[in-house]
Amino acid sequence: MIGVFDSGHGGLTVLRALHRSLPSHDFLYLGDHADAPYGDRPPEEIYRLTLAGVSRLFERGAGLVILACNTASAVALRRLQQTWLETAWPGRRVLGVLVPMVEAVTGVPWMADVAASRQAGEPRTVGIFATSRTVDSGAYPREIAARAPEVRVVQQACPALVPLIEADAPRQRVAEAVRLYADGLMTRLASAPPQAVMLGCTHYPLVADLFTDALPVGVEVLSQPDLTAKSLSAYLERHPEFDRPGQGDVSFLTTGDPSRITALATRFFGKPARFDRT
Repeated sequence: MIGVFDSGHGGLTVLRALHRSLPSHDFLYLGDHADAPYGDRPPEEIYRLTLAGVSRLFERGAGLVILACNTASAVALRRLQQTWLETAWPGRRVLGVLVPMVEAVTGVPWMADVAASRQAGEPRTVGIFATSRTVDSGAYPREIAARAPEVRVVQQACPALVPLIEADAPRQRVAEAVRLYADGLMTRLASAPPQAVMLGCTHYPLVADLFTDALPVGVEVLSQPDLTAKSLSAYLERHPEFDRPGQGDVSFLTTGDPSRITALATRFFGKPARFDRT
């Protein structure tokens, strides 16, 4: 079984792509709705909450967990992997949604020899829209620079966007917010538009078309759920010990109110998703 963890239900957009890509695998999703959102929480608190969520999924039988939350991936993933995982859960693995995006932008595999990969390529600019905490972590610029120093990364925090999406705000209000953030990015890029932008929050794919409309024609908008699904399939090919097909079952857990979350989840998952309390 593959676990998928998120601070809320934005990660359902990732789960949807994972299940579509690996329909014979069993998935267990956990949303920490009681503590959402993570975007403005202190780093130590994000780490503690992420560790607790991953532990719950391991306790339920997951052998591999995907952090379907950019904030958790940016702030907590490396520390979990380096200082906690092998001691607490030897033989288990935790992956994040940050890695596939970095690989897509740089063309350099995550586990490649970074020093050997530092070959000058064509200079280009990439924009990143994300939560305030993901932006403050500097994870995307840091990892991209280590692999492709010729790529200029410009970030734009979007603090109002997740609350608007989760509240199912009128589309016009969401579009106005997206336009505001797109204009903010373009102001800092006065010389030329980026070649691509990364939607660095799992909520944002639900309004990807609004980003496309708000940006100059020709700017590529990278799909995080699809890239994560492609990356996981490649990972399972390299690590067959985690490639354990089941019955294609998908289960949903929440730390919040199951009835309220179930009512909201369909929009993110694309079909009914009944949550139980963990």
